Amino acid sequence: MKQLFSQRRFLELSIHIVSWLLIFGFPLVFMDRGSGFNLAQFLRHSCVPLCYFVIFYVNYLWLVPRYMFTDEMRKYILSNAVLILCLSVLLHVFLESISTPPPPEFARHIPPRWIFYARDMGMMIFVAGLGAAIRTSLRWRQAEERLMEAERQKTEAELKNLKNQLNPHFLLNTLNNIYALIAFNSDKAQEAVQELSKLLRHVLYDNQQTFVPLEKELDFIRNYVALMRIRLPQQVEVSVNLEADSGGALQIAPLIFISLIENAFKHGISPTVDSFIRISISGHTDGTVRCEILNSNHPKSGQDKSGSGVGLEQVSKRLELIYPGHYEWIKGVSEDGQVYSSILTIQTKSL
Repeated sequence: MKQLFSQRRFLELSIHIVSWLLIFGFPLVFMDRGSGFNLAQFLRHSCVPLCYFVIFYVNYLWLVPRYMFTDEMRKYILSNAVLILCLSVLLHVFLESISTPPPPEFARHIPPRWIFYARDMGMMIFVAGLGAAIRTSLRWRQAEERLMEAERQKTEAELKNLKNQLNPHFLLNTLNNIYALIAFNSDKAQEAVQELSKLLRHVLYDNQQTFVPLEKELDFIRNYVALMRIRLPQQVEVSVNLEADSGGALQIAPLIFISLIENAFKHGISPTVDSFIRISISGHTDGTVRCEILNSNHPKSGQDKSGSGVGLEQVSKRLELIYPGHYEWIKGVSEDGQVYSSILTIQTKSL
């Protein structure tokens, strides 16, 4: 961010320098080129641009920040009036002192002096307004950039907080599953601990990134499903179809799908009747990632606090922070109450 500001500052300074070089070089057009470059003539023609230069930067650097930005418009207008009047008088006194009086026969055709005063003062007022407009627009842009930076920092803080909440929630559910395995099959419990170690690498390292390759996230989901299969009874059908994009270029927010899958294993399994969980995640070349999860609907009792809906709430918050306006999440129970579906579509390349 600091580098961006320094580059922008350099660009603004370059624009100022080039603009004033052009303005001060403009009098060369009106000079007599037959006798070569005449410094005195150039300085005489440069008096007007010099007045514009003074008025512009007095406004840009001092009057606008001191009076206009503090709502002291009367002082701002009065200061400009005094400045413009003084410079206009000094300019014409100086030009008349170094100019040769015209022949009498031409003098009567010269317009009244006040016309020249009005012309130059009008241009000075315009330059003062230009300086005020540029400085005000610069201030608005800086305020907007500060607001955007504050929003960015707020979003990053919220995302970090959500990630910090997600990790304990995920580990709690996984450890509960391993604890249940220990009670009836210690061998499977050991296998589950090995699978958990693979998951922890992703949670501890990849989860610290804003985005990870979709293929890596799908590997994490494969390991998680393998862990969950260990304790499932035989009457539970689990089908998984995970396909990343062919080019491997798609990236996704880490752990964005895991709570949906956890929810399927929590509410889609019954120890007494046949159950099913179907997970399909695919990436497409247009940047779309589609996650579709279907499971048999077996709601837990009110006493079951595992998860407590925290995971799905976090998914919703993260989607709004990372993919605002670029996702669609359709979820709900079928009309007969037998199937719960969760379909999340994310457009990643529009960010």
